[in-house]
Formats: sequence, structure tokens, C-alpha cells
Amino acid sequence: MSAHHEIERKFLVTGAPPDDLDQHPSDEIRQGYLAVADDGTEVRVRARGGDYTLTVKSGPSRTRVEEEIEIDERRFESLWQLTAGRRIEKRRHLVPSGDLSIELDVYAGDLDGLVTAEVEFESADQAEAFDPPPWIGTEVTGDGGYSNQSLAAHGRPRG
Repeated sequence: MSAHHEIERKFLVTGAPPDDLDQHPSDEIRQGYLAVADDGTEVRVRARGGDYTLTVKSGPSRTRVEEEIEIDERRFESLWQLTAGRRIEKRRHLVPSGDLSIELDVYAGDLDGLVTAEVEFESADQAEAFDPPPWIGTEVTGDGGYSNQSLAAHGRPRG
């Protein structure tokens, strides 16, 4: 696998999500951070469904470099032990929006009650043209306090 650039926007969900949320595909996600650099570059492990990955991402912004490597469950569980104090749990729902898919994340545990929406785009122009549905609230793209790594280590931002 080779590194690719990820173009995405992230929002807080402040309105009621779609009523038919249970009709859309969803997965439980466990995600823990092994290392986070001062510039926001991160190394994480993730369990989603029966898939396990080790991922390296550049710091928070609209466009990021990402390298994802599949690992087995044994390696995940071994690395998971190293992420204590830097973990998140959430259910990700895939909600269609035109020709795009909104990843609606409903957090659990210490972050219970937090709901975010992320949308990945093919191009910067497509990202700029995106008109979010009314249930999506404030954009937090590039806000380090709402990055999953910060949520895992520090909890929900104050204010």
C-alpha cells in the first residue's frame, strides 16, 4: 500500500441526525494512539468490525497524508496495551448525501454525547462545494481539539 492524500471536512452534529440512522451501515470502532508528535502527526491502531489497522497520518488539516497498514488481531491486541489513556470508542454510521457518504460518529465512554460528521472528497473543489445537510452544525476541520487523537488524550474541548 502507498500513502495517499486524504481530503476531508469535519463537523459537529448539533441537530438531530437522520431518523433512519439504524437503516444505514455502521461499525463499532476502537481506536488508540501509540504516538502523537508536536505537529499532530499520529500513529494509531484501530479495530473496526473484523479489520485491524496501524495508521500513520500527518497533522490535522483539510488535506492530510495517510498510510494505513493491515495488521492481525494478535498484533492489534499487543499494540492496544500501549495506548492506555489515549483511546476512543465510537459507532460510525455511513449516511449517504448525494454522491458522497457522511461518516457520522457517535462517541461512547468518556466522550458519550459527542457526535461528529466527516466527509471525504475526491478534490479540493468538491470539498469547497459541499453543502452540509441541516443537521450538521459547526465546522471543526483543522481544529486540533476535535481531532480524534486529542479527544482520545484530553477529552472534549472546553467552551
